[in-house]
Amino acid sequence: MTAVPMFTKILKAGAILAVVVAVLSAGVGYLVAGMPGLWGGVIGAAASFVFLGFTAASIIVAFRVTKGDLLNPVFFGIVLGGWLLKLGAFLLLLILFAGQSFLDPYVLLVTIIVSVLGSLVIDGWAFMNSRVPYVDEPRVETSQSDES
Repeated sequence: MTAVPMFTKILKAGAILAVVVAVLSAGVGYLVAGMPGLWGGVIGAAASFVFLGFTAASIIVAFRVTKGDLLNPVFFGIVLGGWLLKLGAFLLLLILFAGQSFLDPYVLLVTIIVSVLGSLVIDGWAFMNSRVPYVDEPRVETSQSDES
């Protein structure tokens, strides 16, 4: 069982979403708040794609390292490490961009919210259209019957 094709599909669709959201939010941000709005939209879309990429990439790496064994503790370690890396990147983003005058924080916030909602739709779409088996083949056990 492997989910690598599903997460590869999520990464590709997430990249398309990031470009569309970046263009739309940068345009709307520029109309609403000028250049700070434009930068808020671009940075928000890029950050959202990076966060989506951390999740998908960590699961792809974990599947490949553990050869699809979901019960292997290494699988959970890799996914948790990716999550912690994503959390650290988010905190770094907050620290670096807090109070910066070159971007509009409201456009940044709305862009991140729209991107997260879009990535949830992509995750659901990819999951619903994937062909990952969720039930293993039944095992046929040979037993010797007592003939008395």
